[in-house]
Amino acid sequence: MQELGLKARKAAGVLALASTQQKNAALQAMAKAIRANANKLIAVNASEVAAAKTRDLKDSFIDRLVLTTDRVEAMAKGLEDIAGLPDPVGTTLSEWTRPNGMKISRVRVPIGVIGIIFESRPNVAADAGALCMKSGNAAILRGGSDGFQSSILIVEALQQGLEAAGLPAAAIQMAPTTDRASVGEMLSGLGGAIDLIVPRGGKSLVARVQAEARVPVFSHLEGICHVYVDKSANPAMARDIVLNAKMRRTGVCGSAETILIDRAGVKANLLPIIRTLIDAGCEVRGDAEAQAADARVKPASEEDWSTEYLDSIVSLGVVNGVGEAMAHIAKYGSQHTDAIIADDEKTAQKFLGEVDSAIVLHNASTQFADGGEFGFGAEIGIATGKLHARGPVGLEQLTTFKYQVRGSGQIRP
Repeated sequence: MQELGLKARKAAGVLALASTQQKNAALQAMAKAIRANANKLIAVNASEVAAAKTRDLKDSFIDRLVLTTDRVEAMAKGLEDIAGLPDPVGTTLSEWTRPNGMKISRVRVPIGVIGIIFESRPNVAADAGALCMKSGNAAILRGGSDGFQSSILIVEALQQGLEAAGLPAAAIQMAPTTDRASVGEMLSGLGGAIDLIVPRGGKSLVARVQAEARVPVFSHLEGICHVYVDKSANPAMARDIVLNAKMRRTGVCGSAETILIDRAGVKANLLPIIRTLIDAGCEVRGDAEAQAADARVKPASEEDWSTEYLDSIVSLGVVNGVGEAMAHIAKYGSQHTDAIIADDEKTAQKFLGEVDSAIVLHNASTQFADGGEFGFGAEIGIATGKLHARGPVGLEQLTTFKYQVRGSGQIRP
């Protein structure tokens, strides 16, 4: 692991000076290598998925692990999309001239070496490695045991692309072990080699990272996402958005976990939304009013309101307007992604302005909490902290800045 750190630090120095054309050439070559190795990758992944299924894991976990032909192609296309994005490195954020004639510029620069610790999603290796490289950073990846061999093959394809473009293969490396001790070594910073840690996984992993890391961390503990249906909501739109927000993919962090319905709009929205969810195979756990509306609704416990199910289960309750909805979100939410469905613009603006979450949406599904959907090409994760980066972490968020000051002989009196 220490050797990985030394190689990454050296590679980061090369990447920081690499041209946009060279980095884009690497990304195009990476996509080509992914496609060339697709059959092998899918076969290896299938054996890992079969082994995971013997362990009685959640369907949502298995879904994140699986690589299909379409998902491998999406991975390759994602690399090409990143190549098409503007290079943030070297961008001048602002500039000004002081009264003494000194010219000051704030310029984007890479962070350095980024450690990414992830669990079941092999595609994270491609997204994270490519985003780090395009933003001028070296990446050290540490994947979970369930998809370890799939991740190794993906990283090998990325390294082929780097070498084809004349960049060091060590710019994207995979920890060679799934031993938990390797996580501890990365959290310690590998002797100063790692500048930033990004965890992608469950609550226990992220909690450990936040507790033990000796370097800065981009992370979120949970995606307890809400959809609030205001009395002014269009009922058909509300049903469509709630169904998509919950059931499109239940295992992603942008999946809605709690639905809140304005008491003044109960007649138009409560029973239709409950029926829509249950008919789609979703278990609804609700408050007394939700249970009274449909006997199939199970009682919600206090714990349910703060649970990230990542499954076909949702909590549903009735609230007295947008104020009570926002109070509920503040109490039980995780500052990830929350949505309001409303035709009343004033109410919608109140929600957007006052809900303290990384992403807030009006009349749109929480499943849009995704870097690709934001036009970032891909994301390395969703950050719910408030320092440096918040929301989808794409290319710009993987840079910092420095000040360049140009003088003409000025000295300070």
